[in-house]
Amino acid sequence: MRVVIEGFELPGRSFCAADGRPVTNVHVGVQIRADPSDLVSGDARVARWELNVIVDDRPDTGFDFRGPAVHGRRGDRFLYLTWGNVDDLGKFEMFRRAKLMLDRIDPKLVAVAERQALPLIGSIRLTDDRGGPRCARVDPPDLTWVVG
Repeated sequence: MRVVIEGFELPGRSFCAADGRPVTNVHVGVQIRADPSDLVSGDARVARWELNVIVDDRPDTGFDFRGPAVHGRRGDRFLYLTWGNVDDLGKFEMFRRAKLMLDRIDPKLVAVAERQALPLIGSIRLTDDRGGPRCARVDPPDLTWVVG
C-alpha cells in the first residue's frame, strides 16, 4: 500500500534545542530504518513523503504493517518523522522525532485503501503548540488519515 504523509505548518529553520543550543538549519524527513530520508527544510510551505508499506490482514489480530519505514513491534507499529540540524557539510544531526502510530488508523480506511488500491494519506501539522517542531506521538486533530 502506498502511504502519503503531507505536512503543513512547518516551524521554520531556527530552533533552540533542549540543551539551550541554537539550531539554525532545521530539516525534517521520514526515517527509513535508522536514517533520515527525503529531507525538507523547516521553513518550507509544505512537506510530502510517499512510502511503500506492506499490509498484512490477519483475521485474528487485524492489520499489521511492515517495510523499511515501519518501526515498532506487531500491534504497535509506527512511522517516524525525524527532525535534525543539517550542517555546512550536509550532515544531519537528529534532535527530535514524531511518531505516527499506524495501529491508530481506522481499520475501515486501511481496508478501503487496500481494496481500491488507493493511497492512505496522513495530514500532519508539523508545528507543536509551543511553535517548535512537532515530536512525540501525534494524535488527532494534529494528524488525520483519509483514503485518496
